Amino acid sequence: MGFLLSISRLIDSLNTFTGKFVTWLTLVVVVISAGNAVFRKVFHLSSNAWLEIQWYLFGAIFLLAAGYTFLKNEHVRVDILSQRMSERAQVTIDLVCVFLFMLPVCGLIIYLSWPFFMLSYETLEQSSNTGGLVRWPIKLLIPLGFLLLALAGISHLIKCAAFLTGQGPNPLARQNTKSAEELLAEEIAREAAQRDQQAGAK
Repeated sequence: MGFLLSISRLIDSLNTFTGKFVTWLTLVVVVISAGNAVFRKVFHLSSNAWLEIQWYLFGAIFLLAAGYTFLKNEHVRVDILSQRMSERAQVTIDLVCVFLFMLPVCGLIIYLSWPFFMLSYETLEQSSNTGGLVRWPIKLLIPLGFLLLALAGISHLIKCAAFLTGQGPNPLARQNTKSAEELLAEEIAREAAQRDQQAGAK
């Protein structure tokens, strides 16, 4: 189990690095989107390449961050029944569902999307829009994103097995007691309070 947990940590490190990288991609998308809007409205200039790179980056954000989202246990869950069960029952259900459903679906999508990418790469497929980009990089993101998600699933299986054998913590326990939305709301409230204090001091 120690060896398997070291593999799990390695996978988690990969998905954490990817998740943090994707965070910067979000900033790049915002800058490009704002730049496109300014050039279109002010200078009456437009570029299909710059429009398409926004779509590519949006796709990259959602596909590449899937494994990181699963790692952080921030994905959408429907726990109407399992939340009333014991921790061991919840972890057992997670283990079975990841093994029987999540990993096979990820494997199927990787299997079906790889030839889709290879055909685009070998033919150097171009966008049908004038001045558009090559298509194979965005198609590569499909198997790559689901590979990262599958690896996150394998890491989760290992952590579930470790918990059930008494060799690890509960992998379903949230790192924060509050949801991401609650933390964001608190941060916004703090910033608003600071602005009010600064305005009062003036």
